[in-house]
Amino acid sequence: MRVELQQISKTFGRVRANQDISLTFEEGHIYAVLGENGAGKSTLMKIMSGYQAADSGHVVVDGQSLELRAPTDAIEHGIGMLYQDPLDFPPFTVLENFIAGRPGGVFPDMEAARQHFLELTERFGFALDPDRYVDMLTIGERQQLEILRLLSLGVRVLILDEPTTGISAEQKQALFNVLKSLAHDEQMTIILVSHKLEDVIELCDHAYVLRRGRFVGEKEIPCPIPQLVELMFGKVIERKEVPRVSVGAPVLEVENLALSSHRLTVENLSLTVHEGEVIGLAGLDGSGQGAFIRSISGLFPPMRGTIRVDGRDMTRASYHDFAAAGVAFLPAGRLEEGLIAGMTLTEHFALTLPSRAPWVNWVRAWRVTQERIQHFNVKGRPNSPIQTLSGGNQQRFALALLPDNLRLLLLEHPTRGLDVESANYIWEQLLARREQGTAIIFISAELDEIVAYSDRVMVFFGGQTTLVEDRAQMTVGHLGELIGGRM
Repeated sequence: MRVELQQISKTFGRVRANQDISLTFEEGHIYAVLGENGAGKSTLMKIMSGYQAADSGHVVVDGQSLELRAPTDAIEHGIGMLYQDPLDFPPFTVLENFIAGRPGGVFPDMEAARQHFLELTERFGFALDPDRYVDMLTIGERQQLEILRLLSLGVRVLILDEPTTGISAEQKQALFNVLKSLAHDEQMTIILVSHKLEDVIELCDHAYVLRRGRFVGEKEIPCPIPQLVELMFGKVIERKEVPRVSVGAPVLEVENLALSSHRLTVENLSLTVHEGEVIGLAGLDGSGQGAFIRSISGLFPPMRGTIRVDGRDMTRASYHDFAAAGVAFLPAGRLEEGLIAGMTLTEHFALTLPSRAPWVNWVRAWRVTQERIQHFNVKGRPNSPIQTLSGGNQQRFALALLPDNLRLLLLEHPTRGLDVESANYIWEQLLARREQGTAIIFISAELDEIVAYSDRVMVFFGGQTTLVEDRAQMTVGHLGELIGGRM
């Protein structure tokens, strides 16, 4: 199966997402599509998968030009895509999501579907319960479910948009093993859209690079990472040294906290976080760090224990009460929990700006939106719907929405899906808040990110936590051992 993109162009208002792009994908290979955030990677792949229509150009399969009006059209021609934010139905079970989009009429054969699902999970080593509800799955498990669904529909070209963000190293290795098997053993075509160049070097055979909506070059893999970076940005980007600051008074005090989440109970969790301190949370996906960060933001009540913010007991306070106390939470699911799809940037500020008036001051909301767009370098306009922004620009905008003078900032995978330049920018903004006295707690699956920015690290494993305070022990190797249960 040979897929060609011929002179693809796509614009959104004044934004030229893709400009006359032509690429070729052969079966039996794993390709990378690289570029900075907003370079047009996801747009191009959505056109190829039928999710969006191109303004001009053609998707050609084995010499035949396709008319793709929906993802179902692309799947019929063997092209399927795993999107960065999985497009599933959280209130449904895993099995119900698995059969979504399959032929079978109003009353599908559920027993046959269950058997097929179990065969696929065993074949690829995915531990998914078909009767579990999707809203209880981790991001990594939801990605596994979507891959199995697409394979069951017979796709021969599998596109994955940032598939390793928010998943553990073990889940990533399992995913890579599956992808290599599909490409090399079953002659499928795998296309990886990623900002993680180490993943590209490990997995891919060939890389296409976009910059500002244009195709700028290609490389055979392996090749030196700096060469890919220079193609992506037109210059070499390096992470800056993180200065250490003196910490202040206690902001958060957690004593003997017990949490129960996803059949896992975390016991005896105690932690004190000070002004200007950055705490990293590490662990396998679903090990309890998500429940912890939600418990200290008022979204997930603990079974027992005490939570105090600036000395005030907040153990079972609401999210609104935590927000009033200067606590803010930025979740990993930008369009699921953090932002509202369908609303413009100005409408988001209209919701968040404090006001005692019974009406919306749209002039003020528009002005503040313009100021924040400029300050946070968001590639969007006040009237842009939030879902039209790239992942990196959505994250920048989510930061722009945060109030000033926070006491505690909680972040779940703050650089998920971001290129190195955007990730550096996000941390510049976060560290500027730290210098103002804001305490920061963040979850990341990237151990090098945790090592680079954390003053201390709390590792979650098997319902227990280990606090690493000695910087000499704060290495990727040592944290990896703790995550794997080796003390």
